[in-house]
Amino acid sequence: AKQDLSNTRPYFDALQAEIGRVFNADDTAESRYLCDENSKPLPGVAACLLITADKGLAGAYNQNAIRQAQQFLSDHEGAVLYVVGEYGRRWFTQRGIPIEKSFLYTAQNPTLRRARQIGELLLEWYDAGAINAVHIIYTDMKNGLEATVRQAQVLPLTREHFSAAQASTVGDPTFEYVPSPAAVLDNAVRSCLTGFIYSALVDSFCSEQNARMVAMIVYFVICGILTMNAADQNAEDLLKDLSVQYNRARQAAITQEITEVSAGERAQRSKKEKEG
Repeated sequence: AKQDLSNTRPYFDALQAEIGRVFNADDTAESRYLCDENSKPLPGVAACLLITADKGLAGAYNQNAIRQAQQFLSDHEGAVLYVVGEYGRRWFTQRGIPIEKSFLYTAQNPTLRRARQIGELLLEWYDAGAINAVHIIYTDMKNGLEATVRQAQVLPLTREHFSAAQASTVGDPTFEYVPSPAAVLDNAVRSCLTGFIYSALVDSFCSEQNARMVAMIVYFVICGILTMNAADQNAEDLLKDLSVQYNRARQAAITQEITEVSAGERAQRSKKEKEG
């Protein structure tokens, strides 16, 4: 999964650079998928795209992401919840929290096609005015031992998101955008959204597998400790039983020796009495 992400990342890096080049060519270019930090929110409610696993036995991987989603729902009244992964869908359904039923996507083996389908559904509701923003909650694997739950706004994207790409393209040759920079920008941002969702799906999948591996290691370590403790206890019980048996055998041997000595002494005394 990490290799798949590395293979596709150059395309999305180039896509962001091209969006930055559009901003350099036309500072007034606007898109309904972009906003500034001071822009007023659009009509509608916020939406949350939560990525969980399909199964448990992955440590705190699912619970950490679900806890972040609960906090989002508390902070955004009337927010709509979209869930990828059977574990998260089952968790919210059992507690009576409404979720969007059309997002019956599995968390296993994420593909770019699946990310594009999710992005198109979100864009459809965004264009219709049903939602005014989309936040994605996923798990980012920093390294083999640490993973962090992240929350990022993917619709609308802010111009600041492309500031680094815009700065890197300053001084490049000026291009002519047809039919207009705004039209090119709309299409590029849609592709960028697909790339962000795909990255989040792959990152979460990597984090899930890593969390499951760590959970299994902890499980086997605990089982090993319990087994060692049980073996130690069995050994102690066995030593106690053997000590009791040894003491009984030793006591029996001593008793036998005392009996033989006493019998011999009585026989000698009896013999002397007869001779006397």
